[in-house]
Amino acid sequence: YLIHLQFPDVQFLSTRELAAWLAQPGNAPPFLLDARTAEEYEVSHLYSARLAPSDAHALNQWIGLTNSTPIVAYCSVGYRSAKFARQLQAMGYKNVFNLEGSIFEWVNEGRPVYGEEQTVRQVHPFNSLWGLLLTPNLPLSSEVAPEGTPSK
Repeated sequence: YLIHLQFPDVQFLSTRELAAWLAQPGNAPPFLLDARTAEEYEVSHLYSARLAPSDAHALNQWIGLTNSTPIVAYCSVGYRSAKFARQLQAMGYKNVFNLEGSIFEWVNEGRPVYGEEQTVRQVHPFNSLWGLLLTPNLPLSSEVAPEGTPSK
């Protein structure tokens, strides 16, 4: 919760809330932005997530993204994505959330991650110390995969 204290102006969304949102048929899913590096993203990411640009202003080039589009940013544990979410808010995006616990919490709870449109069983640990925050050999669940996503 240190991230909450450092970023009190950022809205947080729990992994359970995001999973429920993604599982609702017929609802428009949020725009998912992965605020990690390209190397981390290539190992695995949330289904349909896009790699966030290094310059938040580049988001203006994505077609269909408006100031009211729901955006959920995530990274490894939530710090980098909270910084990115704050930048987006400063740019006028009104419906921005930071995924609490980010991808580490997502996979530690057994939720799927993807690499090249397939479920994978690994997450880039950022570094060896942060890798200790990942539960080893946790089986991934497809129970919260959005409708139409590839299954194992």
